[in-house]
This record gives sequence, structure tokens and C-alpha cells, in this order.
Amino acid sequence: MYPVDLHMHTVASTHAYSTIHDYVDEAARKGITLFAITDHGPDMVDAPHHWHFMNMRTWPRLVGGIGILRGIEANIKNSAGDIDCTGPMLGEMDLIIAGFHEPVFPPKDKISHTKAMIGAMAQGDVNIISHPGNPKFPVDIAAIAEAAAHYGVALELNNSSFTHSRKGSEANCLAIAQAVRDAGGWLSLGSDAHISWSMGNFEQCQQIIDEVGFPPERILNATARRVLDFLEQKGRPHIAEFAHL
Repeated sequence: MYPVDLHMHTVASTHAYSTIHDYVDEAARKGITLFAITDHGPDMVDAPHHWHFMNMRTWPRLVGGIGILRGIEANIKNSAGDIDCTGPMLGEMDLIIAGFHEPVFPPKDKISHTKAMIGAMAQGDVNIISHPGNPKFPVDIAAIAEAAAHYGVALELNNSSFTHSRKGSEANCLAIAQAVRDAGGWLSLGSDAHISWSMGNFEQCQQIIDEVGFPPERILNATARRVLDFLEQKGRPHIAEFAHL
């Protein structure tokens, strides 16, 4: 239903099981025209070394006409909103997702989580906040939706949160979709695939979208061009190889 998937992991995040080649094959099978590889940032316990991210420049931009975005799921590290994608790494990324992961940021309280998430948005490098509905990291949902709209950051509906990760996310995700709708912000859909067959699976996300009547024109994944324009508006360079997308 959507030709873009903006959140997935490869064998470089060693708790995942597929390669870029696997994802290209699955994208071709499912009609996906653009996808982002977003392995975990280097502060995560089993994440790739930062050279993995620096060397993404060796990837082809297009394989069989399918665009590949060079991304990261960075870790929000502290209450100031610092992330583990800094310095030269920032210049190699097409897309920066950031979120909470317990090994890097142990759960605290709603005030601390909200401050950290808004801090990450305010610093200006983050494009998408991953799985903000995680019940282990409660946040002030209205406040993060307003901040996301203000800073031009998308909040993610993460399909794996409804299937096998972050159990109990449904009510928070519903409230987040409603708050983003009312604040005028963007939603991003992520399969959070850890194996290629999960790529592009957004069934549970779509149920939330339908339930709250979320405006389709503010869902990033609707077209590849919408994603690319969104990233350029956030200061990411124009990618000439994607001009036809």
C-alpha cells in the first residue's frame, strides 16, 4: 500500500537477520521504490562500529531502480537529547531516526523522557523519532506532537510495536496519531524490519491511521518524492540519482 519503508535493520545490527541484498529483492517483490537502512547507532550494545556508517558512501544509490537511503537509528543518550550520531557521521547520513533504547537510556520518568525527546528534535539533526509510543518510556504526548510539528520532525508509527516489540504500545500510538493530526505534523511509518520479509508491513499502522482519520497528505511514506522533499527541507542534500522517484 505504501511504496516507502523508512526503518529497517540488517545483519550489521547483530540481532537482525537480513542483508541489503535481501531487502532489495523484497522491495522489488512488494513494489517498494525507496527504503532506508537504519541500523542501530554505535552506542547500542550490538550495533555496528561507526565506520559502518562512514563507509555507506560505497553503497549504490539505486539497485534495479530502487532507491536506498543511508540512515541510522541513533540512540537518544540523555535528558539533553544528545544522540550517538555526531561529527563526520552526520554528513554521511541521508536520514536520521532517533529513539530510546534501554541499554543506552534506562527508563526514567515522563518529564525526563519528554525533555530528552524534545531536546533531540530541537538540536536539528533528527528527522524522525522512532517508536515514541513505547510504554516503557512514557512522554507528554501533546507536548512531543507540538514540538515535532514546530521542528519539522516526523513521529513514527512502528508496526513491530503492535506485533512483537514494545507490547502495550497501542493506546499510546493511537493518542500520538491523534495529537500529530491535531498539531499539523508528520507521521512516518516504519516496519522496523529485522528480517526482510517484514519490510513494508504496515497493517497495524494503517488501522491506527484509519481509526483517527489521519490526513493522508501528512504521511511521509505515501510517495518517495514526499520523503525526499521532506529531507531536503530539513537541510539534507539533494540526491541527483533519485530525481526520477
